Amino acid sequence: MVEKMNSIWFDGKLVPWDEANVHVLTHCLHYGTGVFEGIRAYECVDGTSCVFRLKEHVHRLFNSAKTMLMEIGYSEAEMCEAIVATLKDNKMKAGYIRPLSFIGAGSMGVHPNTNPVHTIIATWPWGAYLGEDALEKGIRVKTSSFTRHNVNSMMTKAKVSGNYVNSVLAKREVVQDGYDEALMLDTNGFVSEASGENIFIVRNGEIKTTPPTSILQGITRDSLIPVARELGFTVVEQQFTRDELYGADEAFFTGTAAELTPIREVDNRVIGEGHAGPVAKKLQKEFFKVVTGANPKYESWLYRYSF
Repeated sequence: MVEKMNSIWFDGKLVPWDEANVHVLTHCLHYGTGVFEGIRAYECVDGTSCVFRLKEHVHRLFNSAKTMLMEIGYSEAEMCEAIVATLKDNKMKAGYIRPLSFIGAGSMGVHPNTNPVHTIIATWPWGAYLGEDALEKGIRVKTSSFTRHNVNSMMTKAKVSGNYVNSVLAKREVVQDGYDEALMLDTNGFVSEASGENIFIVRNGEIKTTPPTSILQGITRDSLIPVARELGFTVVEQQFTRDELYGADEAFFTGTAAELTPIREVDNRVIGEGHAGPVAKKLQKEFFKVVTGANPKYESWLYRYSF
């Protein structure tokens, strides 16, 4: 359950959590016409706090809105300031942040006409998305019967609310069968991503990840690639198949919520040693140094704030 906080930023002002409501005829509720981001704030080693890659997340939110022909009504800088204001009002040194812009009530046809666009920012505490044990032990994954979107049927580079029905179907399918997460293939049968995470595999010391074809270009994914290269790993963006994944030495998911979560099993095949491998552990350790300000090389990725 999401823990109730003091306030939610709604159309330019902070309102009490229980008063952040919309009408039941809100267009987004019926047709999925919203765009959103998932962002994390971390408590840093020096006692301050930071939002990890805030500007990049907000820029992607605006690009998603552009794809949907939506006008958010605020500048990117104003959105960054509003996010920090919401964190401070909720007294959060660390946590999860969900900005959402959505088409509101008015016209009830598929075309939203002149319906207003609303924007909210909610924050709440959120630990490891797939469970604390998952960061060490890894998770069990099953290939979903649902295929990831074709790039010309849905806009795969936009983080659109309606796109995630595909993810919900896949996630519910595999969880019902006792697995932790769904692996999704693209329309050509290559490994795409998970229901809400990007995927990496390790084979013979080389790290491989799906190229930005059918996937959402995750910001955590985008961060791990240069970090891994800085540590001396070879990282390539290249399509791969399920059987290549089955034979990998290691595999892991990345995402804002999932951070870096190892995969111990896919479709009843044990991956590597069946737990977090040495590459995943090394990248995890370095990633958490980066997001908590312990690696000054990546200071530009941190949007600092303090109380």
